[in-house]
Formats: sequence, C-alpha cells, structure tokens
Amino acid sequence: MTWATCDRGHAHWGRRGAAGLLLAEGGRVLLQLRARWAHQGGTWSIPGGARERGESWVEAALREAGEELGVAAHEVEVRGSSTASCGGWTYETVLAVPTGRLELADLSESDGHAWVPASEVEDLPLHPSFRTAWSAPDSALAEFVAAS
Repeated sequence: MTWATCDRGHAHWGRRGAAGLLLAEGGRVLLQLRARWAHQGGTWSIPGGARERGESWVEAALREAGEELGVAAHEVEVRGSSTASCGGWTYETVLAVPTGRLELADLSESDGHAWVPASEVEDLPLHPSFRTAWSAPDSALAEFVAAS
C-alpha cells in the first residue's frame, strides 16, 4: 500500500481509502494500541488500514481486524458504518458487535488491546483522526457504543 494525497493536500494511508472495525459491546469499545513502529504508534484506535483492490469497506475492515487482533469475520455482526471524507479520500468505520466470546491476540501493528468503557475513551492518548471522529458532536461512533 502507499500513501495518497487528497484534494486538500493531506497525506492519507491507502490509495483506495481505508477502513476500520469498531466493535462495541455493553457500552464498551474494543481499542487497539498501535505498535510503536507504526504511523502514530503508541496511540489508541480501532484496528484498520488501507483498502485493497476489489475489497468492499466491510471486507477491508474485517481483514485488518483479523491481521491486527485475530478477529474472524464470522465472530462479528456488522450493524452499519460511518464515513469520514477528506478531499476525495475516504475512511469507512464499520460498526459491529461480537456474536460470542472473541479470542483476541496482539498481532501485526498492535502493542495491546482493551475493552474500554465509552466514558473513558477520551482519557486515552488517541490516534488524532480517531479522536476527531469519536469527539465530533454528532459522532455515530460514540452513539453506537453507548447503545450497544
């Protein structure tokens, strides 16, 4: 994958856009501590990354969650999504709930993971883009987690 430059001149990871998986259960969200060596390493976010050729947004989010935390597609139920755009570049956050107990592991690009209560998410050192999406006044992300 490569970096893309949007119409506003900002650099974004993923020439075809990117997607992430926001898993929620019982008012908590599954967050990943990004590996120190990764872009914005040492911050908390959701598993995600660049969309590959021919992938849907859901397929990309599920693949990334599998690669980074060991989440299998059959272990989640997709309930919707939230789109963030910047100058023609898109990040799709896929909203889902687990269908049972997840066996998680910190794999590539992950130095840790945690189920975090929605009320405590903003207390963490968040990835800047995730903080923006989470903290927006009309945030579909925070609303989804609170309703889970």
